[in-house]
Amino acid sequence: MKRVVITGAGTINALGLNVPDTLAAMREGVCGIGQLEFRDVERLSIQIGGQVKGFDDVVRYNRQQTSLYDRFTQFTLAAAAEAIAQSGLVFSGDLSARAGVVLGTAGGGVSTWDDNYRAVYEEGKNRVHPFVVPKLMNNAAASHLSIEHNLKGPSFTVSTACASSNHAMALAFSMVRSGMAPTMITGGSESMLCFGGVKAWEGLRVMSRDACRPFSANRNGMVQGEGAGIFVFEEYEHARARGADILCEVAGFAMSSDASDIVMPSKAGAARAIAGALSDGRINASDVGYINAHGTGTAANDKTECAAVADVFGPHADRLMISSTKSMHGHLIGGTGAVELLACIMALRDGVIAPTIGYEEPDPECALDVVPNTAREAKVSVVLSNAFAFGGMNAVIALRTI
Repeated sequence: MKRVVITGAGTINALGLNVPDTLAAMREGVCGIGQLEFRDVERLSIQIGGQVKGFDDVVRYNRQQTSLYDRFTQFTLAAAAEAIAQSGLVFSGDLSARAGVVLGTAGGGVSTWDDNYRAVYEEGKNRVHPFVVPKLMNNAAASHLSIEHNLKGPSFTVSTACASSNHAMALAFSMVRSGMAPTMITGGSESMLCFGGVKAWEGLRVMSRDACRPFSANRNGMVQGEGAGIFVFEEYEHARARGADILCEVAGFAMSSDASDIVMPSKAGAARAIAGALSDGRINASDVGYINAHGTGTAANDKTECAAVADVFGPHADRLMISSTKSMHGHLIGGTGAVELLACIMALRDGVIAPTIGYEEPDPECALDVVPNTAREAKVSVVLSNAFAFGGMNAVIALRTI
């Protein structure tokens, strides 16, 4: 099997409109969660979120493009442009023919759904724009990305709720490792922060009205975010031959299904995915220095995840650092694992562990080192990124220095 490395990264999220700004915010423990700004927000019980501010679609895209690009697609294309530029790749010839795209999203064009339901049901219109379907479909971002960058290899979208990005990146990793493609563009995006998107989530009664406080005893729920994280996964020898700047190596992954409950997480299912990623990457548990947790800020998720980590790592769990950056940028649902992978790369490259901000009270059922409130300097060589989704869908990715 071939080795797989990351040679480019790009992002748009509530902490920054690019990778440098996002990592700087993570280092400083900046909170990107604030008051939501969109039509009819005053009708919502939940009015906070990790909303992307300062992203001007009119400046970035022309009128024809905005008629085709939902907000989640706009985020994807902007983040991908940054990632591909950093990688230095130009997709032509054989590389173009074999390279592809695997992206994750849970909702796809939610804003487009919302706008057009309003037009038909509230405003009484009998016609909608002819491009509504291609604009809202979950594969729209992957399709436009392949068109824009001449990517003619395997291209598709994965939708597994909050694990979508990790599942997508795991599949991209598998394709490069197997030799199916020399490079894949992967990650995920989401934009559910509109009236209909937030109203639907309100019904679950898992949302906080004031802040995301993962692992803190006084946490009271999750907070939604939006944005995208996109990466260039490349075969190691291909990257080395062209003198690419390698960010880190993708070491292994594992996926599991709880097969138990549609919303309540399972410790056993999460533990199988964590242990499987270690086994796939041939990693000793004692070599892992940091875990970017799923860490939603709900009691069920936080306690289950900490218990799974303790089961897999045993005594070493007390020496691990584990943090949730959702406390800063919110929960991007299908795009969340991709933005969180940036914190993993920062840990490996810069020796900086992103904090869990908003932490106020210790929880005896989450008695791990959650890097509370302040970033920490620490040298680590292996990190994990956890994603555990509604439906019992689990996906864990392992990264290491190279």
